[in-house]
Amino acid sequence: MRVPVALGIWGLLLTLAWVAVAGPFAEVTSSTEPALWWQLRQHALYLSGVWSIGMMSLVMVLSLRRPWMERPLGGMDQVYRLHKWAGIAAAVAAVLHWGAKESSGWIKDIWGTAARPARDAVLSWAVDWRGVAKDFGEWAFYALLVLVILTLWQRLLPYKPWRRVHRVMPVLYVLLAFHSLALMPLSLWQLPMGALMAVLLTLGTAAALWSLAGRIGKGGNSHKAQVHAVQLLGAEAGQDPLEVLCAMPASWKGHHPGQFVFASFDGLEGPHPFTIASAPGSCGAAPDGRALLRLVIKPLGDYTRALHAALQPGQQVRIEGPYGQFDGQGACARTQVWVAGGVGITPFLALLEARQKGVIKPENLQPAHLHYCTRNAAQDPLLARLQSLCASAQPAVTLQVHDAAQGQYLRPAHLLEHGAALDIWVCGPAGLGQVIHRQARQQRGWHVHQEAFQMR
Repeated sequence: MRVPVALGIWGLLLTLAWVAVAGPFAEVTSSTEPALWWQLRQHALYLSGVWSIGMMSLVMVLSLRRPWMERPLGGMDQVYRLHKWAGIAAAVAAVLHWGAKESSGWIKDIWGTAARPARDAVLSWAVDWRGVAKDFGEWAFYALLVLVILTLWQRLLPYKPWRRVHRVMPVLYVLLAFHSLALMPLSLWQLPMGALMAVLLTLGTAAALWSLAGRIGKGGNSHKAQVHAVQLLGAEAGQDPLEVLCAMPASWKGHHPGQFVFASFDGLEGPHPFTIASAPGSCGAAPDGRALLRLVIKPLGDYTRALHAALQPGQQVRIEGPYGQFDGQGACARTQVWVAGGVGITPFLALLEARQKGVIKPENLQPAHLHYCTRNAAQDPLLARLQSLCASAQPAVTLQVHDAAQGQYLRPAHLLEHGAALDIWVCGPAGLGQVIHRQARQQRGWHVHQEAFQMR
């Protein structure tokens, strides 16, 4: 719920700042009918414009994926969710803005132009730039709609070309920022609206330029690591998971079990999110003393299917992170239930390694129940290790395997056996999470935690 609440609060803040300087209510109620429609059009035009550029500014700032953003939103995956929905909200507001602009035609046909408000004064330098600013805004509007459609309708464009097209977003923002700066009337530059817009346009433009310079993910949270070892977990390359051990540099300050990183094995491909499948220190160290980090990568697309042939020990890899708050621990009054599907077991492997003898354990660990959903237990390359870790975990973690090959599917009744007050931690296919979320809406005592790795 944090993302909808954050988006709603942001939209309300933009609206209240506009109301404080626009004074729409007194103006509209005192208008005659012809003037009323022109006043409504003008207010709709400016409010929708404030919404659109305000949401776009939020999109640009969130794209920087700074670590401090995680705490209020509950993880970097939720930052990406807010980034996506703020972009959609910006596009919807832009459509409303365009509709308000185009409504002048039918208002003029019905009521005439006698009651039409005079053109608003703008910043002095912008008077000669009105036409250019309008053109920039219109071009950017159409391009923004195309990008949002390609994001939502994923079958139209695969991820790799979509990612390249998405890089035009900072350019669109700069055009929209210029459009807003040049056409925003002087009346809206009063406090608090003026101060808010000045901050948003400054931060948004700075973020856009930072992105265009290729600096996102290149700060102190980025580390030049090295592939230490690569092992195929199974017999079929391109289908079975791939285990990659990465030797981390001295700049790596460690991680918490359950976190993830963005790993870039190929500069042209860009970073991909992968869960860390090891607890801190559980993989030992490289001969030169560098800490080792384990990634377990499931071949899900063209890029990950080709990694088994592309990766070699000694190869450079850029690791950004760690991110996430998927720690498997909730309220003490609730029973902790872990649900994993397929490669979604990886964060739980790290959580289990943190419960082994001789490992420095996080404080206040609670017993947990793990439900592991697998297509075929007899051929699962991770199951034996999982069973061993659960058998020696302290505090205890009970394991129940749901083998699809034997018709042993996870049912809501399996979770209800653990009681009514549950903290449920889910990682796996989207369908698995949807089923549990749907059931949780009927169970007041269920709190569901799930990382949203769909970064598009």
